Amino acid sequence: MGFDKENNAQSERDSNLIIGRNAVSEALRSGRNIDTLLVVRGERNGSVGRIIAECKEKGVVIKEVDKKKLDFMCGQGNHQGVAAYAAVHEYSSVEDIFALAEERGEAPFIILCDELEDPHNLGAIIRTAETAGAHGVIIPKRRNASLTWAVGKASAGAVEYVPVARVGNLASTIDDLKKRGLWVYTADMDGQNWCETDFSGPVALVVGSEGNGVSRLIKEKSDFVVSLPMRGKITSLNASVAAGILMYEVSRQRLGLKAK
Repeated sequence: MGFDKENNAQSERDSNLIIGRNAVSEALRSGRNIDTLLVVRGERNGSVGRIIAECKEKGVVIKEVDKKKLDFMCGQGNHQGVAAYAAVHEYSSVEDIFALAEERGEAPFIILCDELEDPHNLGAIIRTAETAGAHGVIIPKRRNASLTWAVGKASAGAVEYVPVARVGNLASTIDDLKKRGLWVYTADMDGQNWCETDFSGPVALVVGSEGNGVSRLIKEKSDFVVSLPMRGKITSLNASVAAGILMYEVSRQRLGLKAK
């Protein structure tokens, strides 16, 4: 049972993998959105060097992998030391997110993901962000799920409507958001009660990883830490579930809805 799930997950993750030097080169030449370039460790010969240089110029994340791992990911296909993940949608900029908030005449409402590695969780967060009226999602380039096919599927099409920006340094991005007047709320344990928190004004809501939560540095940069009550024996919630509850509390307060 577990083996089948692992194989299904592998197939899902790699369904948008472009394999081989010529295929990757043509994808870059055609302007296709490339999310991540995978290169066999130490491989720099011939056209590989040119592919790496072009990806660096375009801001594509480049990862070195073992040859055996790439063999497996490519189903033993002739990858020639190179493969690439295509992005399901073009990334936006942080400025695009602010522009959408301005266009709607609303205070910015932005979701930040701190090393959220599960693509299904990221997709679910993007989906809920769209329905809750958030203006965009910000993710780091490293150690975080990105806009792969699995994320697009989990978002149920929301990637077409929610700007997703990818940044090199989430901590410095938070500094910039604070300078622009946003209050930073981080979802974590030992914070103030979520339903007693004032989410009025410009909001940046930070959601941490499935295993480790929010990093210490990000937590220190936050203005508020908010928590959900844990009444059972399980001491944590799925990241996208926790994010959804908090996003809708922000939405409820913005709409001025009162509980009976």
